[in-house]
Amino acid sequence: MDVKKLQKLAVTALEDIKARDIEVINTTKLSSLFDRIIIASADSARQTKSLARSVQDKVLAAGGRVIGMEGEASGEWIVVDLGDIVVHVMQPAVRSYYNLEELWSAKPAARKKSAAAGG
Repeated sequence: MDVKKLQKLAVTALEDIKARDIEVINTTKLSSLFDRIIIASADSARQTKSLARSVQDKVLAAGGRVIGMEGEASGEWIVVDLGDIVVHVMQPAVRSYYNLEELWSAKPAARKKSAAAGG
């Protein structure tokens, strides 16, 4: 399935269940493993699970494939692997802590020099 179509399906599935702060990051220049990361927030474990299932169901219904899902037991952070796209559905505290947006941005934030490094 075309990456753009897959991205649209995943974002629509997230919007249908009222995901918050949906962000799509193009990773084609950063990794050969996948082309996009989609990150979305959910207010509860129940919503996180519903969002991940919604993505899975929409992609499968459109003839796409879901390679796997991880994190369903706790529901704090669920990863849906769609091959070319990896969807992260996270509760706000977990999303803030791991800050995947900064980790995968094309322009990483400048690192502060540590005192040990003489800076």
